[in-house]
Amino acid sequence: MARKALLFGLHASCNVTAVRCLCAMLCVFSWAPAPAQTQAKTQAQILSAPPLGAQLQVHGLLWDAHEVSVGQVKRFAQRTGFVSRAEQEDGGFIYEAGWTAKKGWTWRRPFGIVAQDSEPAVHLTFDEAQKICQHEGKRLPRDSEWVAAAYVEQRTQPPAGFIKEKRYPYPNGDSAGESHCLQGCSGSQGTAPSGSLWRGTGHVPVMKTRPGVNGLHDMGGNVWEWVDSGNGDERITRGGSWWYNASRQLADDIATKPRDTRVGYIGFRCVATF
Repeated sequence: MARKALLFGLHASCNVTAVRCLCAMLCVFSWAPAPAQTQAKTQAQILSAPPLGAQLQVHGLLWDAHEVSVGQVKRFAQRTGFVSRAEQEDGGFIYEAGWTAKKGWTWRRPFGIVAQDSEPAVHLTFDEAQKICQHEGKRLPRDSEWVAAAYVEQRTQPPAGFIKEKRYPYPNGDSAGESHCLQGCSGSQGTAPSGSLWRGTGHVPVMKTRPGVNGLHDMGGNVWEWVDSGNGDERITRGGSWWYNASRQLADDIATKPRDTRVGYIGFRCVATF
């Protein structure tokens, strides 16, 4: 994956009609917790949040607390009739000493078997991820927004282990130890069936790992995340994944991929303006 210099830019437009924007904002404000309340929420409370997950206020945006899950995309598909490109082509890809097509591997079956609703949704292209976010009045974050949220602590009263306004080397804090990756992390067992992968054990369900900087889950490790930045047809992915070592989670690791890439270790999360 290439490492590139990047020009950062902020984007705060809603890009929906006035009526739809109002509805989206009402939904956001009815669900988004105040910072102090957020820290007290249990995992069960967060998982029972609205269609695209609980949201946390970070750097002037409302962020999905976790990567968009299979259950959330399933609800989107039920409402809209959405069929992903990987489904249309009977499978996405995985890297096995070269890109390998995997028959039947889609966001519904990321490793060839039916996924739990709590698993992160993968095998989705950049444009499909953006479409899912926009359906909820949200969007994919820009790279500068993602970097700020992942590495710079902004909570007024952060919990033990975090300091307000400190810039951390990893999205999980001072180390990548409790994230999910191939090496240099906690070593959690992923959801892929034994023997189905050439390398690694696949992703873990969303919010299984400890929350990191700004209370966000899995900004480092688990699955790469699409961001709305890049040149031409290339789009940046951030945060590393279960397939890579902890070093891929560092801020200076800027990976780019064609926007129509549909693989088993790229997911996404959405943001909303308010």
